[in-house]
Amino acid sequence: MLFDLIIIRCNASKRGIFNIGYICIEMELLNEKIGKVYLKYLVSATGGAFLASVFAMIDAMMIGKYHGAIGTAAVAIFNPCWTMIYCLGLLIGIGGATHFAVNRGRGKDTISYEYFTISVILGITVSVAMFVFLNFNIVRIFYFFGANDELVSLAKLYFASVKFAIPMCIFDSIMSAYLRNDNNPKLAFSAVIVGGIFNAVLDYYFVFVLNMGIYGAGLATAIGLTICTVTMLLHFVTKKNSIKLVIPHNTFLKVKDIIVLGFPTAIMDLAMGIIGVLFNRQIMKYFGINELAIYGVITQIAAFAQCSAYGIGQASQPIISQNFGARNKDRILECLKYALITCLIMGTIWTLVTRIAPNMFIKIFMAYNNDILKIAPFIISTYGLSYLLLPFNVFSTYYFQSLLKSKTSMLSSILRSVVLSSFFIIIIPKVFGAKYLWNAIFCTEMIVGIYNMINMKKFTQDL
Repeated sequence: MLFDLIIIRCNASKRGIFNIGYICIEMELLNEKIGKVYLKYLVSATGGAFLASVFAMIDAMMIGKYHGAIGTAAVAIFNPCWTMIYCLGLLIGIGGATHFAVNRGRGKDTISYEYFTISVILGITVSVAMFVFLNFNIVRIFYFFGANDELVSLAKLYFASVKFAIPMCIFDSIMSAYLRNDNNPKLAFSAVIVGGIFNAVLDYYFVFVLNMGIYGAGLATAIGLTICTVTMLLHFVTKKNSIKLVIPHNTFLKVKDIIVLGFPTAIMDLAMGIIGVLFNRQIMKYFGINELAIYGVITQIAAFAQCSAYGIGQASQPIISQNFGARNKDRILECLKYALITCLIMGTIWTLVTRIAPNMFIKIFMAYNNDILKIAPFIISTYGLSYLLLPFNVFSTYYFQSLLKSKTSMLSSILRSVVLSSFFIIIIPKVFGAKYLWNAIFCTEMIVGIYNMINMKKFTQDL
């Protein structure tokens, strides 16, 4: 419910002025204890990300159990398409919501509403564009991703059932970003739970009970995404809502602002798609279907690790952005401390899991054979070394964005997502041999991690 009130912002005394606004919002990001606020946002963001990964895992597991290794490989072929769709939502959501939060911290509520309005318009535009592009080019895309005729046949069935949920996937990312920045992370978390439960239940029903196979798994995903989006829209009829649509000014400039600031996060997620395409092609060049199926399992593990890293960044971003706008240096430093500790914990956990029990993931995700069980431990544990620095590198992008350091954030993301990862995936097997292909991402994370450490120290000292 929207209502007009004149409020005195709690950080006004620090800036020596009083800022007048029209929306009564909770000022917990600027006043409550950082540890309490960070934990609240971390639980919601990370919990939501983990649950989303769990439900995606169930999707892949059902397909793998029903179709075997060929089904898991078909999912690996389609995953870059999901990544492209999801990263567009992240670009708009994170770029727009960060500007929304910074302007709110500065007391410029009208401008924050304009960024929200433009984000909605952009979401609708790219949803239509992606639907049309994929619908008319999907077979060519699958072959480009490294698929053979058998894989294309299965992947087409999956796309046929999920393509109508493309707008939902994009708006899920946009809405969850704005809900976190409008002090309602719990609803974003709840939406993932509700949509995910429907997805999981319908997965089993469609795939096995109705014997629909991979087509049924895609249909369950489409329904789950739709329910998730509808649940998040409930925010706009609650008392917590302080966002509204307005007629935007300087629209093209604000579109540029959103794209520039959101691009690093989008390209960071797009990296999974780019890396996926390159790995698919290299695996089919140097290995075969078994290795591609194992890589399909790795993409599921990577989704967990990546989402836990997103949780850290998404929990920190609203806190850092609003306090950066309000010039509260001490609160930024305290949030940074908690985030770095969480990065260390998450990176250690995911690295250890892939080294201690690699075949556990194989047994969960697909109908396996002895050949797969023999080669999987080396592949999964070697690739898993990259998870040690992954949370820090992902969080760094969010940190630089929150401080409006878009150029540094963009360069970090491009190095990690395109330049270095592509270079190592292509060059390493040629120079050192095919088995060292699985070290490519660890090399990338190491170099980017050093770059991020240097810049994080510099920007933190300059606060």
